[in-house]
Amino acid sequence: MTLSNTPTIALIGPGAIGTTVAAALHEAGRTPTICGRSALNQLTLHVDGEPIVVPGPVLTDPRTIDTPFDLIFVAVKTTQIEAAAPWLAALCGPDSVICALQNGVEQKANLAPLVSGGTVLPAVVWFPAQREADASVRLRGQPRITLPDNAGAERVVAALEGTRCSVDVAKDFTTLAWRKLLQNAVAGLMVLTGRRAGMYARTDITTLALAYARECLAVARAEGAALNDAAPQEIIDGFHRSPPDLGTSILADRHAGRPLEWDCRNGVIQRYGRIHGVPTPISDLVVPLLAAASDGPG
Repeated sequence: MTLSNTPTIALIGPGAIGTTVAAALHEAGRTPTICGRSALNQLTLHVDGEPIVVPGPVLTDPRTIDTPFDLIFVAVKTTQIEAAAPWLAALCGPDSVICALQNGVEQKANLAPLVSGGTVLPAVVWFPAQREADASVRLRGQPRITLPDNAGAERVVAALEGTRCSVDVAKDFTTLAWRKLLQNAVAGLMVLTGRRAGMYARTDITTLALAYARECLAVARAEGAALNDAAPQEIIDGFHRSPPDLGTSILADRHAGRPLEWDCRNGVIQRYGRIHGVPTPISDLVVPLLAAASDGPG
């Protein structure tokens, strides 16, 4: 696949991650067509106290799209894939590359049936971005994305070349994707306490989080991830270094009463553990609690 001289780029889901990528593209003169639920006139990303304004409007009706796009960034959560299906049908064609800026390790399986034969390219997002009360986004780290060394990667690399969002292409994408999943799984504990990253300073939470990360590591290895024994401690150390007020998207969704990405971040550990015969006693407790927090009843 090659990128044309004037590629068409669309982005579905102008939340925290989507706004960050849209702003990076806009700064480089490659402003994407933005698609979402709310008809915003613009997107605003705050970086080091300075705003980057991405002009809109945010399109809200897939019927306004009359031709497929070369590259589509999908930044909706896994709980929103069904709602995004009309956008995927309108934007994607057989030659499209669909870059999934989503949590989990099942992006390709989730999106492939919806993209009209286009190439789904999973990605790992390595930067913290938070939605603010006024719908703007605050970026709290250097944006970086990792892609597998698969067909379509060169199209994403070319689109983001020279932007503030760096792109790595990894031959062992499986290992990196599972490492990020371990981090996300442990971050899910914030939902059960209603607290931010500062809670990991507690010795009891550190002990629990480390045991959970080790359980997740066993499942990741069964899935082919080449993670070493130090990975769980490195992940917990990362939480210890984080600003105490740093949250996570699943905690923000819990505070807002939205459905939670409990399955792609935590349930997947339990599901794959059962497939491989790996015991998951912590997951067996955590997952039902997250599912009930998300879906009820009650």
